[in-house]
Amino acid sequence: METVCGSLPMLPPSGSYQVLLLQTSFERAWRDIGANSSGSSLYEELVASYSEPHRRSHSIQHLTECLQTYDMVRLLAERPAEVELALWFHDAIYDVRRGDNEERSADWAKRELAFAAVPEEAVARVHALVMVTRHTETPTCADQQLLVDVDLSILGAPQDRFAEYEQQIRDEYSFVPNWLFRRKRRTILKSFFDRPRIYSTEHFHLHFEQRARENLRRAIS
Repeated sequence: METVCGSLPMLPPSGSYQVLLLQTSFERAWRDIGANSSGSSLYEELVASYSEPHRRSHSIQHLTECLQTYDMVRLLAERPAEVELALWFHDAIYDVRRGDNEERSADWAKRELAFAAVPEEAVARVHALVMVTRHTETPTCADQQLLVDVDLSILGAPQDRFAEYEQQIRDEYSFVPNWLFRRKRRTILKSFFDRPRIYSTEHFHLHFEQRARENLRRAIS
């Protein structure tokens, strides 16, 4: 379903619905970007990566929710296939003890797309899209803004899902002492809360901003 109207529900990613969503999303994006292979083995590698047992928040659940949200707003994208593939790769490599996960994920995307004979300019844009999910810089172009808003949609999730997400983050960093985790996590959440706008696009600002601020306010306090 493709729509830019109404609220964006966050359905539980389970069973045949999840499999269908993942398969449909990847096959569409891989085809539309002009790859010269089926991409089936890459699809399996990516799903396996997001399903690694050490992942709690940066998991197949997060990927599915991002793709579910994007499926409802993809008409807002200038280059839909590039944004969709960037979502697939944005947490493709995730090691909680490293700080270069986005760079390594972006480089993986670059290698796979180049090998599939995707035009160089498209490869470069996907690489840049993945890198912007570091959230260290303000996204500039429309597709970067849309991608970041989709990635941050979890901040504006219903209260119970946001609470689950926060617990998942804590579980990923279980090796960090509680006092240190709480201090660092509060700093990160406050950095989003202190922004004039959490979401760059009008659509996400309208549908997610208020609830995101409520969630962040509770978490910070």
